[in-house]
Amino acid sequence: MWLRLIRLHLLVVLQWGVAAEQPNLLFIISDDCTYRDIGCYGGQAHTPNLDRLALEGMRFERCFQAAPMCSPTRHNLYTGLYPVKSGAYPNHAMAYPDVKSVVHYLKPLGYRVAHTGKRHFSPPEVFPFESLGGGKNPNMKAVDRLFRESAASGQPFSLFACSNEPHLPWTKGDPSQYQAASVKLPPYIVDTPVVREHFTRYLAEITYFDTQVGEILALLERHGLRDNTLVMVVSEQGNAFPFAKWTCYDSGLQSAMLVRWPGRVTAGSLSAAMVEYVDVVPTLVELAGGGPVDGLDGRSFVPVLKGESNRHKDYVFGIMTTRGINNGSPKFAIRSIRGDRFKLIWNLHHQTTFSNAAMTKPYFISMEEKANAGDAVAARLVHAYRHRPEFELYDLATDPLERNNLASQPRYASDMASLRSRLEGWMRRQGDGGDETEMMALERQSRNQANNTRPAR
Repeated sequence: MWLRLIRLHLLVVLQWGVAAEQPNLLFIISDDCTYRDIGCYGGQAHTPNLDRLALEGMRFERCFQAAPMCSPTRHNLYTGLYPVKSGAYPNHAMAYPDVKSVVHYLKPLGYRVAHTGKRHFSPPEVFPFESLGGGKNPNMKAVDRLFRESAASGQPFSLFACSNEPHLPWTKGDPSQYQAASVKLPPYIVDTPVVREHFTRYLAEITYFDTQVGEILALLERHGLRDNTLVMVVSEQGNAFPFAKWTCYDSGLQSAMLVRWPGRVTAGSLSAAMVEYVDVVPTLVELAGGGPVDGLDGRSFVPVLKGESNRHKDYVFGIMTTRGINNGSPKFAIRSIRGDRFKLIWNLHHQTTFSNAAMTKPYFISMEEKANAGDAVAARLVHAYRHRPEFELYDLATDPLERNNLASQPRYASDMASLRSRLEGWMRRQGDGGDETEMMALERQSRNQANNTRPAR
């Protein structure tokens, strides 16, 4: 048995020793996609390319971003910093000018660091990517050119290919693949014909994103780059239906993550390690041959990819601000902490009515109409979306969809106190003043570029 273990260890060492040659790094991200709607996560969307990628690499069961909105998520991802520390915590945000991004870390290691598709980050000097254009979706011709040039020159690349799908208004893909009458809605969404019709369009756009993934992976194959390219695909925050995007529930903060690297990452493997988007930058830097980066909130999960560990973090954190978002509440700050079993959500402005852009959409209006017509379930769900208690505590082992708030039950008081203490400690370390930070959100938006200064501490 010991001889077998030694041989296995030597095999792993040899496989990762080959990785001394710098790998290409391909990162693909969707937009507003609830992870559990993807096929390989048990969802209804037809995603053959993503499903195949999961069989060829590692599927993460517990990956999270720190903010359930597009702009903070992308700053979070590219800087390795949580949103308040980088300055980019509201939507349409900007980082402080002294912040560094993944470009600053990988370019000195010899990489072409390129970006194509949706941007939603600022200012340009913090994110000096080689731009491949593409508008809101990846420019496939430019991606093809990058791969061809890399194959010819041998220079490694790090490409961030960013889709706009399945972001509203759900106009791409073929909804006829899905029957409105038979789709399964999450139990926290009010069931109406309008909701069902919109849900089919949303699923169709996930499938459209899947075809984009397939096209990019086919280009890798065409140029002979498959074997020395680490591919990482994530789903971003949850969709624009209630209790997902714009919230700190897991349906808003949890993400798919699939990682393929032939010969290095075990095909068909599954990891329960809790990782965050802030961990992506230090992970890519280590894979590229760089040393630890000081000052980041994230840390590398290369040991997880190697199969050396199935644990990474004990707690992950979330932040949401409505101030400055479309149809947002004047202030409704949300903070959260999640451990292995329990999740605590702190609604700092629980006296205020929660509001966001989803509430202007036909599907939400149909939910309200059903509630106003006397349907008790619809009325309860609509009210719960608009009005939150100060604290919400969920036992994720028995209640993964976070529907049974335990915060008022005395037997969970110690669990709640422990999580709250850790959450408040994280906020202090981040310079997050809660209400004060919420009220400064407008100053952190990119249209207020002249105010891009870091507050004194």
